[in-house]
Amino acid sequence: MVEVSALNPGLILVFTAVILIVIGLYTIVTKKNLIRVIIGLEIMATGVNINFIALSLLKHPVLIDPTSHVLTIISIVLDGALVGVALGLTLIVYRKFKTLNTDKIRKLRW
Repeated sequence: MVEVSALNPGLILVFTAVILIVIGLYTIVTKKNLIRVIIGLEIMATGVNINFIALSLLKHPVLIDPTSHVLTIISIVLDGALVGVALGLTLIVYRKFKTLNTDKIRKLRW
């Protein structure tokens, strides 16, 4: 059994990022509500952001690489814009179809 204190903090962050990405992917694939799908996208985006930081920590354990931090900040801003547009589209879909269930929306296309 490996002790937790013996693990590299970068590896712990990578494992956490992978778990978040898997949870987000599971949410996107299995949930039928559009709001829950958007939440799954955000969980995946959080995992990707953590992965940026973790991989830079693995690459340079002593130095702090500003490139990964800049990419993470840009990704957070783009994720915020994505959520805003997605929630706006969800509101329009709900007003038109009176449901957020993706199966019913697919059946009521045109």
